Amino acid sequence: MSDMITADLVDLDLSADTKEAAARALAERMVALGRVTDLEGFLADVAAREAQMPTGLDGGIGIPHCRSAHVTEPTLAFGRSAAGIDFGAPDGPADLVFLIAAPAGADDAHLTILSSLARQLMNSEFTDALRSAGDAGTAAALIRGDETPAPQVPAAAADAAQNTAAVPAAASAGTAAATDDANPEAGERPFRIVAVTSCPTGIAHTYMAAESLENAGREAGVELVVETQGSAGFTRLDPEVVAAADGVIFAHDVPVREKDRFAGKPTVDVGVKAGINRPAELIGEVRAKAARGEVTSGSAPATPVERAGEAGEGYGTKLRKWLMSGVSYMVPFVAAGGLLIALGFAIGGYEIKSAPSVLNHFVWTQSDSWAALMFQIGGVAFGFLVPVLAGYIAYGMADRPGLVPGFVGGMIAATINAGFLGGLVAGLLAGGVVMAIQKIDIPKVLRGIMPVVVIPLISTAIVGFLMFVVVGKPIASAQKGMTDWLNGLSGSNAVLLGALLGLMMCFDLGGPVNKVAYTFATAGIAVSNPSDSAMKIMAAVMAAGMVPPLAMALATTVRGKLFTETERENGKAAWVLGASFISEGAIPFAAADPLRVIPSSMVGGAITGALSMVFGATLRAPHGGIFVVPLIGNPFLYLIAIAAGVCVTTALVVLLKGLRKQAQQASAGGSAGTTAAAREDRQPVAA
Repeated sequence: MSDMITADLVDLDLSADTKEAAARALAERMVALGRVTDLEGFLADVAAREAQMPTGLDGGIGIPHCRSAHVTEPTLAFGRSAAGIDFGAPDGPADLVFLIAAPAGADDAHLTILSSLARQLMNSEFTDALRSAGDAGTAAALIRGDETPAPQVPAAAADAAQNTAAVPAAASAGTAAATDDANPEAGERPFRIVAVTSCPTGIAHTYMAAESLENAGREAGVELVVETQGSAGFTRLDPEVVAAADGVIFAHDVPVREKDRFAGKPTVDVGVKAGINRPAELIGEVRAKAARGEVTSGSAPATPVERAGEAGEGYGTKLRKWLMSGVSYMVPFVAAGGLLIALGFAIGGYEIKSAPSVLNHFVWTQSDSWAALMFQIGGVAFGFLVPVLAGYIAYGMADRPGLVPGFVGGMIAATINAGFLGGLVAGLLAGGVVMAIQKIDIPKVLRGIMPVVVIPLISTAIVGFLMFVVVGKPIASAQKGMTDWLNGLSGSNAVLLGALLGLMMCFDLGGPVNKVAYTFATAGIAVSNPSDSAMKIMAAVMAAGMVPPLAMALATTVRGKLFTETERENGKAAWVLGASFISEGAIPFAAADPLRVIPSSMVGGAITGALSMVFGATLRAPHGGIFVVPLIGNPFLYLIAIAAGVCVTTALVVLLKGLRKQAQQASAGGSAGTTAAAREDRQPVAA
C-alpha cells in the first residue's frame, strides 16, 4: 500500500463540517498529487455512491468511496476531525474519514489491498492508534501497515487477569459455564454458518461486513465462513462447506451471485451495514431459525452469466454456459415480439405485413390499424434478437466490457443476413477479443479509461472487421443453406425432425438440450415472413414441451396412490404449467423418479412432435401454450397430437410405477415370510 497513501494525503486537522466538504478537502489533496484528473467529476462520482447508501459506520468512521474514470491509480486519503462529521452512522458523527478512490478499471491486486484496509477498520486498536497519531507521517505509516498499533490493555482487564491468576480453579469453572451457555451443543460439532457480503462498489463495506461477522462468529463459538463478492471478483465457497452449513447470512446491497447454491437452509437476508453493525444479532437470528426449522424454499435461479466460468470447468462446459447466457436474454424478446406479430396476423390477417407504417397512418377505431401496430412493434422487437444474443454471449464471457462489441457484432450479423449463426459467432468473437485485451499489462495512467474508452473502441473495431471482411460472408451462406433445407422438408423427413425435436424438448425439461431445440425453432420464425416449414417446427416444439407436465398432472389424477402427497399437490400446479408451455412443471417428478418419468416423457414428446408435423399444424407465436390456440394452423388436430402424447406418457409412467410398486410389495412379502418362518423354527416343540 506504499503508493496508495503518503503523508501528503493525510489531514489530521480536517476542518470540514459536512461530508461533502470533507470529501472535497481530501480530494483536493489527490488532485495535487495527480491521482485525480477532474475534481468535480470525481466528487460527482463520490456523491452518487453516497446517494446509494450512507458510508458512515459505528465507531466514528466515515468511508466515502467510489470507482471513477477520473482516478489514475488507487488512492487513499485520510482526515481526522475534532468536531466530527455526519456520514449517516446510527451512533453519531465520524472523526476518522477515509476517502477511497479506485479507477474504473482497477486491477485485483490494488482492490485486494483496499479490502484489507476495510477489514482493519473493524480493529479497535487500529482506529485508536489513528486517533492518537501525532503527525501525518505516523498516520500514513499506520494505514500502510509500516507501523503496528500497540495493544492497549484496559485497567479493568488487567485487574481481571490478576484475579483470574489468584483463583485458577474458579476461573476454569466460570469459563466452562460460559462456554456451555454460549454453545448448548457442547461436546458436539459447533453450529456452522456460511455468509455472503457485497456492496455496490465492492471495495469497503463488503470486507468490513465480512470481518465483523467473522469476529462475532468466533465470540459466539460458531464456525462462520464468508464469501466476499467484491470488486476483485469472488472465490466461491467450497460446495462441501455450503452443504455442511446449518445456516446462511446474506449481508448485501447488490444481488448475491449464484444464490441458488444456498437454497433450502435457514437464511437471514439483510443489508450490508447490518452485517457490520449487528453481526451477533444476525448470528443469533439464524440460529433461532434453524432451531425452529425455518428454511428457504429456494431462490431465483442464477443467470447463466453468474454461473459461467466456474473453477475447474472444461471449455465445453464454459462454452455451453456462454451460449445459454445469450439465449436466456434473447428469449423474452422472442416471446414479446412473436406474440405481438401473431396477434397482428390474428386480427388483421396475413395481409397486415404489407400495411403502411402506423407512424403515418393510424386510425383509432379501425382494427386493422391496431393489428398493424402490434405487427410493427413485434417486428422491432424481433430486430433485437441477433444483437441481444451476441451481446449477452460476450457478456457471459467478459462481463460488461463485452457488451458493446457483442451488440455491434450482432447487428452486423443481422445487417449482412448472417442470422443466428452470425450472432453466435459474433458473440464468441467479441468475448474472446475483450478477454485477450484484458490480459495485456496496461500502464497505470491508462487504467482509468480502459473500460469506458479503450476496450470498447479496440474490441468493436476488431469484431467489426472480422464480421464484415473475414467471416461474415461464409456464415451468411451457411445460414441461407440451413434455411433452404428447412423450406424443403417434407414427408418422412419432416416427421423424423418433429420426433427428434420432441425427444429433445422432453430430455431435460428446460435444460440445455431443451433450449437448443427451442432456440432452433424460434430462429426460424424470427423473421418478418417465416416459411411454412419454420412455423411447423415451432408448433411441434411447443406441443412436445407441453406433454411432460400435463402427463404428470393426469397421472397424479388417475393413479394418485402411486405418488406421494407432495407429488399430488405438484400435479395440480402442473395442469396450469403444462397448459402454459412451461416444461419445468415436470421437474419435481423427474427429480424424484428420473428412470421412469424422463423416458416416458421422451416417448410422448416424440409422438406429439411427429403427429404435429404429420397434421401440418403451424404456429407463428413462440410461446403461450393453449392460450395461443386461435393462432395455430389446424388447431383441432394440433390438440389431438398433444393429447396423444400426454396419454402415452401417462400410461407409461403409471405402468412403470405400478410395476415398481408390485416389486416392492413382493420383496416386502418375501421378507415377512422369511421372518415368520424363522420365528416358527425358534419355537419349542410341544410335548
